[in-house]
Parts: sequence; structure tokens; C-alpha cells
Amino acid sequence: MIAARAYAQASKETASRERLMVMLFEAALRHMRHAASLMEKQQIVEALPLLTRASDIVAELANTLDAKAAPELAQTLGDLYMFVAQRLARASAFRDLFAVRDAERAFAPIVEAFQQAVAATHRATGPVGVP
Repeated sequence: MIAARAYAQASKETASRERLMVMLFEAALRHMRHAASLMEKQQIVEALPLLTRASDIVAELANTLDAKAAPELAQTLGDLYMFVAQRLARASAFRDLFAVRDAERAFAPIVEAFQQAVAATHRATGPVGVP
């Protein structure tokens, strides 16, 4: 287990900026899914911190949007992040499983799109810092 943690830490420390973004997306989605699974089992207390973590990540992703670089994309993603954040807030406040699932369904395609975009970029140019 210690070796796995060391590997995960090394991966984070050496990942490109793009890969770190994908890791954030994946973590938020993983937290949403895990929280929903716990809520289905009536383990609400255990689910709440996961909803908070997912919400915090979504808020951080929203803060990274650069409206000057891509105004339409920033607006679209900003709207999506707002929707997801609102659904996660509702899920936390009202113990609403359906709200978590709504957030998950809205967020999952964005995660997949970013995964594909970063993978395509790395295939075309090679990892950042590698000639």
C-alpha cells in the first residue's frame, strides 16, 4: 500500500498541467459516483464529504476558465460547472440521490472529452518536456 501511495504522489508531482486537470476531473467524477453509491445504501453521512470534495473540485475548475482565450467555451463550461455545483449542493442539503446522478450525467461527458483531448495532444506532440 505504501508503494502505491508513493507511485500516486510521484505521478502527481511529475504530471503535466493538462494531465493534472484530467486528474481533477476524474477525482470529482469518482467522488460523485462514490457518494451516489453510498446514498443508495443509505450511508448519507459517509457520502456528504465526498459531495463536498466533488463540489470543491468543480469550483476550482470553474476558477481556471479563461474567458479571454475562449469566450464561448468558457461560458459553456461555466454554465455546466454551475449546474453541477447546484445539483451537488442540492444533493448535500436535501440528501437527494437524483441530484447527484444529474451532476454525474452532466459532468461525465466533459471528463471524457478532456481525457481524449489530452491523450490526443500527447500523441501528437509527445508528453510535455519530452522532445
